[in-house]
Amino acid sequence: QVQLVESGGGSVQPGGSLRLSCAASGSIFSDNAMGWYRQAPGKQRDLIALITNGGRINYASSVKGRFAISRDNAKSTVYLQMNSLKPEDTAVYYCNKVPHNAYWGQGTQVTVSS
Repeated sequence: QVQLVESGGGSVQPGGSLRLSCAASGSIFSDNAMGWYRQAPGKQRDLIALITNGGRINYASSVKGRFAISRDNAKSTVYLQMNSLKPEDTAVYYCNKVPHNAYWGQGTQVTVSS
């Protein structure tokens, strides 16, 4: 059974930092590229960062230089360190494999506001 459990979201001021975690079931995590996606109100869900099983990383231009994705294969967990947060980063953040499958976790809300 596929399970994705995101955590670590919250409310921060612009310029702040958060670290998101996603615990994934082995069936979706092993041998797959994993990614963080986000969906702002009224917008589509977009992939913003991915990491392959071998550690190759790519970022969307909107977060490059501010966010860092990492994974712990032993724990089947993927992380997203978010620094220099901006109001436009406000969204629900999800993890999934890349390309994603039909199942999504509940996501974690990130709100950046002064």
